Amino acid sequence: MTEQRPSPRRSALRAGLVVPLLGALAAIGLATGAQAGDHQEKARELAAIRAAVQRGELLPLPRIMALAQARVSGDIVKTELESKRGQLIYEVKILTRNGRVQEVKLDARTGRVLRVEDD
Repeated sequence: MTEQRPSPRRSALRAGLVVPLLGALAAIGLATGAQAGDHQEKARELAAIRAAVQRGELLPLPRIMALAQARVSGDIVKTELESKRGQLIYEVKILTRNGRVQEVKLDARTGRVLRVEDD
């Protein structure tokens, strides 16, 4: 029985596929590692926010959402907690019934409306 050897062209084709494939797998591994780090960072951030709410340093999100909707009626499409100049601010984006998006900024500790603006 004779052993079949791959043609030089077929070997080059395999090498041409294997090298990029290995590079892609390495990149996925690096991305997965970065995503794991991002996930851990996000988990720490959420734990800190939860603890601040439990200590009464931040209002809970349902309360903030109710305050924002009392000011601008419509559907909440996005919320965000930000720190600006040492002050924690909730930004709540609301889609109004007439199709405009308005952003309500509230003090995260007191719930006081700081500003309402078109987004």
